[in-house]
Amino acid sequence: MRRPAPHVGAMDEDLQRLGLIDEEDIALDEAALTLARLDHGDVDLEPYFDMLDAIETRLDIIGADADTALERADALAAVLGEEFGFVGDQSSYDDPANADLIAVLDRRRGLPVSLSILWVAMARRLGWSADVLDVPGHVLVLLGAEAAPVIVDPFAGGARVDAERLAALVMAHVGERKPVTHVSAMPNRAILIRLLQNQASRAEQAGKGRRALALYARMTVVAPTYPHVWWERARLQLVDADVAAARGSLGAVLEITRDAAWRRRVTEALEKLPTE
Repeated sequence: MRRPAPHVGAMDEDLQRLGLIDEEDIALDEAALTLARLDHGDVDLEPYFDMLDAIETRLDIIGADADTALERADALAAVLGEEFGFVGDQSSYDDPANADLIAVLDRRRGLPVSLSILWVAMARRLGWSADVLDVPGHVLVLLGAEAAPVIVDPFAGGARVDAERLAALVMAHVGERKPVTHVSAMPNRAILIRLLQNQASRAEQAGKGRRALALYARMTVVAPTYPHVWWERARLQLVDADVAAARGSLGAVLEITRDAAWRRRVTEALEKLPTE
């Protein structure tokens, strides 16, 4: 079925819908395209959905007899890494395009999180168990939830990551004084937030504070129960001298969490805000 080009109102509706649907109903590839489309208002998404469908078709053929996590990892590497040429962008890692799925599909280059979204989404299309792993300073993919799971690195074309390599990745980021206890599967919304935060941090580093603020506003729609995105939205609203908006964002944190540390932090911040 052909997908019609959206108008602005439809794009806003898609974003709102993404924030309302159940966690398990989020299709990562479609959600990431929905988010990317917000910055490509006139683009026709049909070729991108066609590409995703073509990847799925090839994976279904190559992985037809893949029953183990290792065989499925090999099939994904053969299709996404070798046949379609998706790989990490090492030469221009900080290019915002690497966190924009439309640009990633165009360039066949991306960040660990955007490439991991592709890998996990394609695996899930075939009913394979796949999760994005939150590794300090990096993102990996776990295939197979029970017997003999396999961890792979989409940024490296699907190279397998054994326990020693995983420990080294964690150690390089957290240091030797901390135990290796920071690796976990990410919920779908957390993955999308990670994608948007990559764009927001690069925008802020480039002095584009309002662009970063717009991205955090999207995050609060996609994941309205995540306190830290409201906190960052409030911080940038204060930078923009919008005290009333910052007050509202901080108030949202108090509405969504009973966590004592968060409530104390927000209450203290509210007390320091200038009176209107």
